[in-house]
Amino acid sequence: MKRHFTATGFVVDGERTLLLWHQRLGMWVPPGGHVDEDEDPVTAVLREVREETGLETEVIASDQHLPVDYPEQVAAPYTILVEDISGPGEPHKHIDFIYFCRPVNGGIAPLDCATEARWVDEGTLRSNDGAALAACGIEGGLAEDVRLLALRAIEAARGC
Repeated sequence: MKRHFTATGFVVDGERTLLLWHQRLGMWVPPGGHVDEDEDPVTAVLREVREETGLETEVIASDQHLPVDYPEQVAAPYTILVEDISGPGEPHKHIDFIYFCRPVNGGIAPLDCATEARWVDEGTLRSNDGAALAACGIEGGLAEDVRLLALRAIEAARGC
């Protein structure tokens, strides 16, 4: 089975994280996408977040790095998920580098119905209230891994 490398960014602003409506999947997901050829996963996640949301972000880096100038180090993801993808096209797997990010430009524009995006607060994530996620008439699922990772992202950002 083919495998594609992808990078996903849970963008955190205070006590909330940004989720996008994915029409084909019928669920709320964080921004992310495929890692391009010759691209490292950090560059990919920052690019994908910018392309999908317009936000300039930075990765919330862990303390896992060596105290050396060379070789260059890339921030480690929080985790790596292997996801089964049924389409479009032939079934394949995504090897998904999961990062936690935060905006760097300071200005976070309010989202409207046209964007099919929503800032979801920690309380909604903790209560797992699907009705509270409905925005602009969009009602859909929130996978348990997305909910748990969103909560961990908020906790990681709080610790910085």
